[in-house]
Amino acid sequence: MSTWSRPVMLLLCGLMLMTVSIAVLNTLVPLWLTHDQLPTWQVGMASSSYYTGNLLGTLLAGWLINRYGFNRCFYLASVLFAFATMSMVLLEGFYSWTLLRFTAGVGCALIWVVVESALLCSGTVRNRGQLLAAYMIIYYLGTVAGQLLVSRVSTELLHVIPWVTALIVCAVLPVVFVRVNAGAATEEASTTRIWSMLRRRSSRLGINGCIISGIVLGSLYGLMPLYLSHQGMSDANVGYWMALLVSAGIVGQWPVGRLADRFGRLMVLRVQVFVVILGAIAMLGDTAMAPALFVLGLAGFTLYPVAMSWACETVAHHELVAMNQALLFSYTVGSLVGPGMTSMLMQNYSDRLLFVMIAAVALVYLVMLLRKADQQATPVAHA
Repeated sequence: MSTWSRPVMLLLCGLMLMTVSIAVLNTLVPLWLTHDQLPTWQVGMASSSYYTGNLLGTLLAGWLINRYGFNRCFYLASVLFAFATMSMVLLEGFYSWTLLRFTAGVGCALIWVVVESALLCSGTVRNRGQLLAAYMIIYYLGTVAGQLLVSRVSTELLHVIPWVTALIVCAVLPVVFVRVNAGAATEEASTTRIWSMLRRRSSRLGINGCIISGIVLGSLYGLMPLYLSHQGMSDANVGYWMALLVSAGIVGQWPVGRLADRFGRLMVLRVQVFVVILGAIAMLGDTAMAPALFVLGLAGFTLYPVAMSWACETVAHHELVAMNQALLFSYTVGSLVGPGMTSMLMQNYSDRLLFVMIAAVALVYLVMLLRKADQQATPVAHA
């Protein structure tokens, strides 16, 4: 693929529609469970089940891509996601929804690995950074669009599920009209295992960064709507605040990437993590929530691409699919642990523990980064 070829554009169009659906459900499912008077720990466990599904989907993705190709894997993932979404109308209760969110998580993880791997494998050193930047921007734009839809349309379950399911089906259509082919990269990648990527010392801080990013973003996605709802906000206002959070991530992508190119990944990661801590502490106060949330989103949502690009610099082209799996696996582990553990603390103590938890894990990662000697050359951008 060239940088802006027809396959790239259509693949990103499909991702955009899929991301809108994911964002709507990630915001509304915790609110629907809260409105049903479920305790906070069950809301957190339902969020964690989605990320558990992400974990399984990430582990299966490499084998499925190698066996069936990018297109068929995208179709399979979309069917799983659409089925799990539509079934929420038919099934009720905590356990049923937990299982459905797990199934949706498997489908979403497959979609992410398919799109990321197709772009990574089809790109070159010169254009891979542009492709991944476009991927992150499209992903966050879709997320913001989803949050704005939540604030503008009816949030009743029976009103939302039909059009969200239709949107998932529409997301498949762009991919139907193009064959996504990464050449021989996936054949070589079949001999590279995800576990060997996780054990690489040179990639360890990048992988740890993805874990921390998962904890931070998983907690924000899964429990921020709950926190805002407990503050007495309507569903529409929750959507606006979540849109502000993610919009900050979009604004930060380009400048943070440029700074990482100029000053090195390590220096930028140190500043990012420090800003995450400041943003979380600021959210503990009762004033200036808008700037505090913006700062938290600006730093938190740019952690993953910088950590990802650092880790990808250490591998050969044919290892990119396996490294992509390893990074998404690491991110998913963090996303799984974050909401589950944080929801327990919120249930037993206070909703403010959401931001204490974010600040604490960010501080742990900052200590790791400060202990690392800055011996990097200014890296080539891959994200």
